[in-house]
Amino acid sequence: MNEKILKKNKNGMLMLCLFILLYALSIVVIIMGGVLLERIGAFPGPIALLVCGILYASLGWIPFLGLKILKPQEALVLTLFGKYIGTLKEEGFYYVNPFCSSVNPAANTKLNQSGDVDGEGSKQMNLLSMATSTQAAPASPNRKISLKIMTLNNSRQKINDCLGNPIEIGIAVMWRVTDTAKAVFNVDNYKEYLSLQCDSALRNIVRLYPYDIAENVDTTGDGIADEGSLRGSSEIVAERIRQEIQEKVADAGLEVIEARITYLAYAPEIAAVMLQRQQASAIIDARKMIVDGAVGMVEMALDRLSEKEVVQLDEERKAAMVSNLLVVLCGNRDAQPIVNSGSLY
Repeated sequence: MNEKILKKNKNGMLMLCLFILLYALSIVVIIMGGVLLERIGAFPGPIALLVCGILYASLGWIPFLGLKILKPQEALVLTLFGKYIGTLKEEGFYYVNPFCSSVNPAANTKLNQSGDVDGEGSKQMNLLSMATSTQAAPASPNRKISLKIMTLNNSRQKINDCLGNPIEIGIAVMWRVTDTAKAVFNVDNYKEYLSLQCDSALRNIVRLYPYDIAENVDTTGDGIADEGSLRGSSEIVAERIRQEIQEKVADAGLEVIEARITYLAYAPEIAAVMLQRQQASAIIDARKMIVDGAVGMVEMALDRLSEKEVVQLDEERKAAMVSNLLVVLCGNRDAQPIVNSGSLY
């Protein structure tokens, strides 16, 4: 299904003036027919004028149905007796065949996204109005298709990463409709279709990555282990999710502009254990750094003492000095010095 843009129908104001003039003319014809019928009697002329005026006054509202107003970044998909005839995309005042009907299968779909708020307020307001006014007439859905950039805030999902750890992750997808014909006719409901593809793409990509950097894990598919992770490579993961969604929704006339990870955490059942693991890993890394620095300082002290010939130490005294320095430098608490007033030996 190829999109056809209608551009020659932007004559709504002219047709509106014409229909108003015809309505006024029909009223004049009715008055004239009544006057002539009263004066000259039941002749064909006055009767014809009166019948024509009454018929147009009764059916003259039908042409007004063809008047369409579009605001910027809105579109209207039109069908005539089931056949697609074109799409109105530019803002303006249009006149089309009054028997044309606009089509938008996602008009009543309310997702957790921008652009899905009706004129009465949010979803909570809708629920309140349904509870308090059950007999109210249902509002007619808006058949116009928004061409604006909208944000789909997908709900959080619990997914296992490549190591089998359950995590919770949520994404926000910026998207818009680029081909109205494909969006309306190629899929049943393009909003629900997009939401479903977001869930599927999120699961397909997240299962390829560990939450944190892990050894011997290939996240790119080239057979070489890398350092990719959900926490450290969020930009790369988000771009792969965007590409995955775009491949799926291209036939629906949708463009995925950007995808962002909005929430990322371990599942509650393992969050405490993983926090302890991260703390232990941080402590080990810190201890390694402290030991490396202490060994370097001891080595430098021994070299300087030997170079300056400040004191001559045998191997036993060097070992004792190294032990004392390492205890002082690697300890968790400040050292308590003891002054030796006797001989070194």
